Amino acid sequence: MTISEILQKAIMESASDVFIVAGLGLSFRKHGVIILEETEKLMPRDTERLVREIYHLADDRDISILLKKGDDDFSVAIPSLSRFRVSTYKQRGSLSAVIRIISFQMPDPEKLGIPQSIIRFGNQSKGMVLVTGPAGSGKSTTLACIIDAINRTRRAHIITLEDPIEYLHRHVNSIVSQREIDVDTESYVTALRAALRQSPDVILLGEMRDYETISVAMTAAETGHLLFSTLHTLGASSTINRIIDVFPAEQQHQIAIQLATVLDAVVSQQLIPTKDGTVVPAFEIMVVTPAIRNMIRENKVYQIDGFINSSGTLMISMDNSLLRLYQQGRITKDTAIAFATNPEMLAKRLI
Repeated sequence: MTISEILQKAIMESASDVFIVAGLGLSFRKHGVIILEETEKLMPRDTERLVREIYHLADDRDISILLKKGDDDFSVAIPSLSRFRVSTYKQRGSLSAVIRIISFQMPDPEKLGIPQSIIRFGNQSKGMVLVTGPAGSGKSTTLACIIDAINRTRRAHIITLEDPIEYLHRHVNSIVSQREIDVDTESYVTALRAALRQSPDVILLGEMRDYETISVAMTAAETGHLLFSTLHTLGASSTINRIIDVFPAEQQHQIAIQLATVLDAVVSQQLIPTKDGTVVPAFEIMVVTPAIRNMIRENKVYQIDGFINSSGTLMISMDNSLLRLYQQGRITKDTAIAFATNPEMLAKRLI
């Protein structure tokens, strides 16, 4: 099979990822589970051929990056089929690839189970909103839904900084400038600093990777821009602690004060396996109230989880989100406990 045929097959079977690894047959991820297709085992020469075909589809991208460094990330679009996020790498001396399938169409938040309370964060005029969770939990999709809503309802300049670009946004009511790291700019920090001079209203920063990026991002939010970004953390308190802990000890108090000022919301998400073999998102939503700002300033972040639990309808904890899915009959008791932040406490509530 050619790489185009493999990708067509993956889309027909509603796969989310394709795995091309030597010593194993072709594999797809469907609804969070890796399934081995009934194909012959791929040899190193097979994986190299398929990987080189991917590079050819990506406008003959230079494969020497992969051959020299051992890793490469990029995106590719096949007209009338789909877009793909590609991560190529070496393993045991052979070339391999994992390919994420991304639809040309904007995702529908209602069909995906993303609540409107999250989409409405795009209505804010300034501040920082973080979408967090483990890799593959749908953070990019949630952010794409928010950006699409802004694009359709506001006249704004939206700048996205991504590595690589996933969803393509057409200009609707807003101007959408999408920049890809290593293609359109050298780094997140360089692009973010430049973005502040490009009259943005909304900035999407693909990932806050280090203290320099986080520092510039907070400055952007502090100077009157609405900034969205992601971290690989689960839970609002863990996210806040991660941001503060990235900085040297002597700066952490000042950073906590700055973060308390600019942070407006933290959304944490997981993809949960359902009884019918699909997946459904579960969310923790924290809106930063005056009380939470004080907790961040005064180094009482450990109190935030309890505050979210007792906040009524304004916010929802991850465990309450899991409880709701269980009560709706969509997930099992064991699944709810497995994904809970406080499994023992949640187990007592699952009757």
